[in-house]
Amino acid sequence: MTLRGTLGRRGWLAILAAAAWLPLSGCSEQAWNNPHPQAESGQNILYSNFAERPKHLDPARSYSSDESRFIDQIYEPPLDYHYLKRPYELIPNTLTAMPDIRYSDANGNEVAADSPAVAFSTYHFAIKPGIVYQPHPAFARNEKGEPVYRFNSAAEAQAFSTIADFTHTGTQELRAEDYLYQIRRLADPKLLAPLRGLLSEYIVGMKEFSGQVTTAREQLEAEQGKGAWLDLRTIPFAGLEQQGPYEFSIRLRGKYPQFKYWLAFHFFAPIPVEVDIFYHQPGLAQRNISLDWYPVGTGPFMMTRNNPNEVIILERNPNFRADFYPSGGAEGDAEAGLLADAGKPLPLIDKAVYRLEKEAIPLWTKFMQGYYDRSGIGSDSFDQAVRISADGIGLSDDMTSRGVTLEKEVVLGTYYLGFNMLDPVVGDTGTTAERARKRKLRQAIAIAYDQYEMISIFANGRGEVAQGPIPPGIFGYQEGEAGINPYVFDWVNGKPQRKSLDAAKQLLAEAGYPGGRHARTGEPLVLNLDTTTGGSTAIQNWMIRQFRKLGIQLNIRGTDYNRFKEKMSAGNAQLFQWGWLADYPDAENFLFLLHGPNSQVKTGGSGVNSANYDNPEYNRLFDKMQLMEDSPERLQIIRRMLDIVQRDTPWASSWHPHSYVLNNQWVRNTKPHGISKSVLKYYAVDPDLRQQKQQQWNQPVLWPLGLVLVVILIIVVPGVLAWRRRQQQRIAAARH
Repeated sequence: MTLRGTLGRRGWLAILAAAAWLPLSGCSEQAWNNPHPQAESGQNILYSNFAERPKHLDPARSYSSDESRFIDQIYEPPLDYHYLKRPYELIPNTLTAMPDIRYSDANGNEVAADSPAVAFSTYHFAIKPGIVYQPHPAFARNEKGEPVYRFNSAAEAQAFSTIADFTHTGTQELRAEDYLYQIRRLADPKLLAPLRGLLSEYIVGMKEFSGQVTTAREQLEAEQGKGAWLDLRTIPFAGLEQQGPYEFSIRLRGKYPQFKYWLAFHFFAPIPVEVDIFYHQPGLAQRNISLDWYPVGTGPFMMTRNNPNEVIILERNPNFRADFYPSGGAEGDAEAGLLADAGKPLPLIDKAVYRLEKEAIPLWTKFMQGYYDRSGIGSDSFDQAVRISADGIGLSDDMTSRGVTLEKEVVLGTYYLGFNMLDPVVGDTGTTAERARKRKLRQAIAIAYDQYEMISIFANGRGEVAQGPIPPGIFGYQEGEAGINPYVFDWVNGKPQRKSLDAAKQLLAEAGYPGGRHARTGEPLVLNLDTTTGGSTAIQNWMIRQFRKLGIQLNIRGTDYNRFKEKMSAGNAQLFQWGWLADYPDAENFLFLLHGPNSQVKTGGSGVNSANYDNPEYNRLFDKMQLMEDSPERLQIIRRMLDIVQRDTPWASSWHPHSYVLNNQWVRNTKPHGISKSVLKYYAVDPDLRQQKQQQWNQPVLWPLGLVLVVILIIVVPGVLAWRRRQQQRIAAARH
């Protein structure tokens, strides 16, 4: 019997139909191209990404916003910021109340806060009882109460290659001594804590403690060998005192109002001595089993996986204390749906998965497919994401139809093009007349340099021109006509308008460079912009054109970052670009960028005053302003300081960037916070809606595959049938 005879025409049609339908079978609830494990489908997980591995997760060493997004969900300093309220408001975090501050004179007698006799400020803290740490092997103990894991040599620790290999875990209660131990760690020179220099100026005994630690460690390592663990508790620290298991105090020299903001940073997060001992055991650091890789805290999340080449995972801390979503916020929060979860226990998600994404296009594609919950907007995807109209910047129709929401905020930061005020050509040097001419040169460049255009072309309009160092949202920022820089802008029709190029050319001529040439020698004015290599050629060409408007030749000198830093430290740069993001919401944190004693040259490169600006009147006002609480008097001082800076023009131009973040429709409670990074516990997702949209947006187009299979079968089947006929004929011939 032949194959044709067996199946017949209907049989073959059935096979062809089945072959065409075969690719459509086997579909599951999870989309085919989903990059996340199927086991996570429908779970209460937030998906995000990171581009570079966090270098430090130790709260004493980390000073990067990219690192803070992880560790600030794990560690709990004494204070925090209210998530919703604006202006920014500090609130107790692990404390029963805000710190009690007492002031005293040089003899220890208590005085009023506004007394000129104030010599010390003592901050008293009371911790909420019952707060415990996340499960961790550092707290694991046997029946006798002894630590389970103690290694006398690297050989004993060989069986443990990751933190997951430690199968026994435990916990313990947060104690006052844990906060004090972390401050001792901040003072330890070996840890290179970025805040040590600043805090040593204020915390009583910190400098002396650092010196004694160095001496004690040298003696210990001489006796026990390099790397021996030093118990920092054995060394006196005059400014720290523990009053009980839940109470402690920190004593400062004089008044330092900004200290309260540092108390909301992870620098002041508690580290138990048990954790320090555990990670200091021989053989562990070589396997990256350290506080820099595996943080330990009391916060809402704990890091359960740290693979910087693939994924970083934070999971809900099962031991997290009672904490609840705020019931009040700023104006408009209720209307925006930000109070829908008021009073609910935190955190609202069970896990956060951060996958490594080095390229912008794959990241954007996965966001559009619904596999990432939130996304920034790169230049390549800007036109697809937003539209620009007379009403401003909003979402594109495509994003609106997908239910995407847009977060917009002014970043609490300032980026600027600065002059080196020690430079003989553009700086504030020479006789009074020479300094006046150089000031006009700087003002002329400030007028010609069109920051609006730069923001429009190279930042997709995501920014605003600054009128001074202080960004919007900080006390001292001035809106409207009162805040404009009158040396660069005029107030026209309700908005600032850059002065004319003719005005800039007139200032340039008065500075001694008519048409961009030296009035006496006729030599062209050539200025040097020092920068790090790898900058955009398009931006550099644009900057050259800005100076060419005045006939000035701009020479861009690119170098590696280390060489650039050397130039800045030595004062050998002429023009440069720099930026600053707020550490805390106070005008002092921006005005100190121009405080004379903070000059990079004067401080040997450690200062934040990159322009080396040094105006005695500005310095005097700064010294008075920085120790004041916000008040009308402080505002008047700040305004006077801004007037001085605008006139002297140590920066040619500056701007405040805008942050744009997109949220898919299943994400809620995301409100930009310009200071705090400990916001993950407030985020919420709807995993069912996410899964539904992932299926809808990722339907596979399979009919071409079915068509190809049908064509193949149409071509192959006749050949198979012909071959079978020949075989049957041969069999029949053999029988005869």
